[in-house]
Amino acid sequence: MRQIVLRLLPALLVLLVSASALADEVQVAVAANFTAPMKLIAAEFEKETGHQAVLSFGATGKLYAQIMNGAPFDIFLAADNERPAKLEKEGAAVAGSRFTYATGRLVLWSPKPGTVDEQGEVLKTGNF
Repeated sequence: MRQIVLRLLPALLVLLVSASALADEVQVAVAANFTAPMKLIAAEFEKETGHQAVLSFGATGKLYAQIMNGAPFDIFLAADNERPAKLEKEGAAVAGSRFTYATGRLVLWSPKPGTVDEQGEVLKTGNF
């Protein structure tokens, strides 16, 4: 996780700085699955710029609905590509401003030894 944050930090800081160039604070809607890294990024942003990042965490769908209903977010860090694309299509986001800020990896695990193998047989057998 730390590697992801360190790789993303420069790009996100640039984005946050440009959004807040004329303001003391920037309003950021953040998908809940990005809470921990975003808190680190926001702290670094505040230290570097003196501006405050006001973070609102939640489900991407709920944040999208808030934006469509007038929530004053400057930046939307979504957990999918669909909602930001919809916002752009509906004129609620700057055209061409979308980019993928992170990619994830699905992991199958179990606290019980021997439950999960490399082929994920537990999913086929339903023994979970």
